[in-house]
Amino acid sequence: MASHTPLERELLEKAARYLPGGSGGNTNFPAELQFLAREGRGGRIWDVSGNEYIDWLMGSGPMVLGHAHPGVQEAVMEAVSQGSTFFTINEKAVLLAEELCQAVPCAEKVRFTTSGTDACFQCMRAARAFTKREKILKFEGGFHGTSDYALMSVTSTAGEEFPQAVASSGGIPAVIQDLMLVAPFNDLETTTAIIEAHQQELAAVIIEPLQRIIAPQPGFLQGLRELTAKHNIPLIFDEVVTGFRLAYGGAQEYYGVTPDLCSMGKIMGGGYPLAAAMGRDDIMSVYDQGLAASDTYVNQIGTLNGNPIACAAGLATLAELRKEGTYQRLHAIGERVRQGLLESCREQGIAVQSCGENVLFDVFFSRRPVRNYRDTLAGDSQMTNRFNAGMLAQGVLKAWPQKFYPSLAHTDEDIERTIAAFKAVVPTLLE
Repeated sequence: MASHTPLERELLEKAARYLPGGSGGNTNFPAELQFLAREGRGGRIWDVSGNEYIDWLMGSGPMVLGHAHPGVQEAVMEAVSQGSTFFTINEKAVLLAEELCQAVPCAEKVRFTTSGTDACFQCMRAARAFTKREKILKFEGGFHGTSDYALMSVTSTAGEEFPQAVASSGGIPAVIQDLMLVAPFNDLETTTAIIEAHQQELAAVIIEPLQRIIAPQPGFLQGLRELTAKHNIPLIFDEVVTGFRLAYGGAQEYYGVTPDLCSMGKIMGGGYPLAAAMGRDDIMSVYDQGLAASDTYVNQIGTLNGNPIACAAGLATLAELRKEGTYQRLHAIGERVRQGLLESCREQGIAVQSCGENVLFDVFFSRRPVRNYRDTLAGDSQMTNRFNAGMLAQGVLKAWPQKFYPSLAHTDEDIERTIAAFKAVVPTLLE
């Protein structure tokens, strides 16, 4: 377990004093394992005390090229020298919008924002304006950011009857529950029944095509696409995580299903605050005051939307991802780590379910196959916490509770050290 210098201990005390829960809300490690990140290079980060961690969290996904990538650094430094922000449209935002439309199957127009939360919110708002309907269908356990609409049935007791929504946060008005419907992921039969019963009320269906780390069953996304098209209900893919990770064209390219709208963030911003809503020209026209009627025009303003520094980082990141063999290498890196974890569990006779894709994965300690959120509740959460804590004590950082984010910067040594940590930690899970 890493030791802390007096400076880091002092800073941790200040964090506890000035930040609710001592964190920014993203991570909540056990107090004895808490640390303050100081810098990152490649596939590793260092804390204020100088302790080194192999990083499979990678900023929760955006750092697919690794920390402090030279090409991204160079592009950002050049952009910084030209000015920080302009509020008006800028050259780099136009160039990035062009690249997004060329890369993403559903994208005909792009509207920039600064977070995945807002990108998902904008997709839902645009769909409501376009259809002049109010209700949105989402999938239980799906995370679409922290807006009031998105934080419905992210977590639940599994005692609710579909399509009843329940708030997963304090501070959400009760009326929001009436505007959100909930279906089980990977259950096309139940989803079909809900959509057909509420088709006249639904403004959109929003889904993570890879829900957290639960992969879609064969035919599920295709069936959902056919169903929403049949009833003229816009289909939204939340690709904040999967965009430019599963493939250059995101989950749309990887799974071969094209939605009407999608949200993207993380990788497309190269580690800077940048996200976007994008999709069909006719739906995105609600953002064009010259085309939209007064009751359908969506007024969306953000001081840092399309920020030139973030767009420069995004352009540099995407240029690297377009290089030949990039995605084959990224999938191969993930596969080695994923198989190493599974082998360590099998050697100890631990029941485990491998979930996700090679570029975004983890395990559930369970004998029950995982197809949807309610299946995850059968997993041993205490064992998961011990596993994550054990890995962090070994100097390996991952998302808590679930997710490994492989990057192109992870080296053979990073992989070997991670697998060695699996072999050290997994046997202790049975103690």
